[in-house]
Amino acid sequence: MNSSQVLQIAHDVSLLRGFSHSEELLPEIARIAQQAPWRHLTTPGGGRMSVAMTNCGAWGWHSDARGYRYVPLDPLSGQPWPAMPVVFRRLASNAALRGGFDDFDPDCCLVNRYAVGASMGTHRDFDELDMRHPIVSVSIGLPAIFVWRGARRSGQAIPVTLLDGDVLTWGGTARAGFHSVRTLKDGGDLLAEPVRYNLTFRRAR
Repeated sequence: MNSSQVLQIAHDVSLLRGFSHSEELLPEIARIAQQAPWRHLTTPGGGRMSVAMTNCGAWGWHSDARGYRYVPLDPLSGQPWPAMPVVFRRLASNAALRGGFDDFDPDCCLVNRYAVGASMGTHRDFDELDMRHPIVSVSIGLPAIFVWRGARRSGQAIPVTLLDGDVLTWGGTARAGFHSVRTLKDGGDLLAEPVRYNLTFRRAR
């Protein structure tokens, strides 16, 4: 059992300090990005996301003029997304259990790549069919400031510093909570380059 510290951020929102090991995950991220290259998606309003992303698993999250949705094939290649690595699935299931959510079996992992200056605006993860399943979010590389706002977009901001190896889980009453990631700052070359990777596990279907 991982002995990492568990901190309660809000009701049904937990931070697992140092729960994951980046050296196990980075080779898999490289493999996934080789098969399904990084891309900056376009929002329905025409904006370009500053965060580069790809996916693995049976489903991948996609955004364009038609809206936000999950798709079974990579729009760039027309091929299925790379298979979800066993180490990813095991990490997500174990983290969800530690956060208080049983039997989490993700079918999608968004792999986000934050360069210095990238950010993620306030949003909620609301494209999944069954909200009974939690979200598991893994941080790798540079520190980032995650902001939890809860049920309302304008809710009181709870900033949380996420370090390499930290994992956030949320579900239950917090499943559709609003959150964001502030502009990433350079914090030194923790990895081979100054970036932050974020693995976000969901049950899309």
